[in-house]
Amino acid sequence: MRVRDSLLAAVAILAGGGLLSLGLADYSLRLLNLSVISAVAVIGFNVAFGLAGLISLGHAAFVGMGAYTLAILTTKLGWSPWLAAPVGVAVTTLFAALIGYPLLRLRGHYLALATLGLNVSFTIVTANWIALTNGTNGISGVPPFAVAGLVIDDERRFLWLGLVALAVVAAAAVALQRSRHGRAMMAVRDDETAARMSGIDVTRTKVAALCLSAAAAGLAGVLFATHVRFVAPEDFNYAHSIVYLAMLIVGGEGTVVGAVIGAALLTFLPEWLRGLGDAYLAFFGLMMLVILIFLPTGLIGLVRMAARLRFRRGAAATPRGAP
Repeated sequence: MRVRDSLLAAVAILAGGGLLSLGLADYSLRLLNLSVISAVAVIGFNVAFGLAGLISLGHAAFVGMGAYTLAILTTKLGWSPWLAAPVGVAVTTLFAALIGYPLLRLRGHYLALATLGLNVSFTIVTANWIALTNGTNGISGVPPFAVAGLVIDDERRFLWLGLVALAVVAAAAVALQRSRHGRAMMAVRDDETAARMSGIDVTRTKVAALCLSAAAAGLAGVLFATHVRFVAPEDFNYAHSIVYLAMLIVGGEGTVVGAVIGAALLTFLPEWLRGLGDAYLAFFGLMMLVILIFLPTGLIGLVRMAARLRFRRGAAATPRGAP
């Protein structure tokens, strides 16, 4: 069942992304690529926040670690992006493991403030460690991926690379949700005391959730660096962590589909509402209030509600005794 669901999720993403790309101009494809990258990051964030209940406001720092690791290795040491990419993911995951045990002793708003501080610290370090990161000027000239001599240097080619990465991450997330490890994370989220009494190692489960979340974020950072081909501190400041949180809440926390929907919507929304100017922020705030009050399960909850209503109408329309 877990394998089938994971494969279905992967196929749906590849097919859906491919169909959406048909006929799109380069700018729209660029936005679609950015939404795919954000979806990878938000699916990772969902593991920590949606499954394990870890309130983190520092997810953008993990994305930045993956991006900066790849950018430094490729531009300063001449590594291939294919070699630098797994190192970027590994460095991000290892960092999460190192800070996980002391950091996750905190709970609730204390954890949120600590992770916010982590994100601010990351931005300060990358802005001031000029010898390594080139400071606020950022690192330019990040090389793109290449497959069998084909350089992935345009939006349409990158889209397929991004969709494959998103499909893999989504399939892994679906499998995790249906595994005993995923159920342990949800048990910790719902009631730590009860989870501990049932034999779950709460601290280890939290750290595992943070590491898996960071791994997906690191992969998103790798994709971002090779897509934009430039990284700078402002690309990963705490405001981006807030955006990831908003994407998950709007789409629907605890679900892979919700993460993808939220990432896509909040990537395209600024473009759709460009004519509002500064009023966009007011509209965005109002939209968040409406969703939190009337759709606490996010847009995925609205989709499920519509599906249930349609099913009930179909069942009511079926004559009694019909085969």
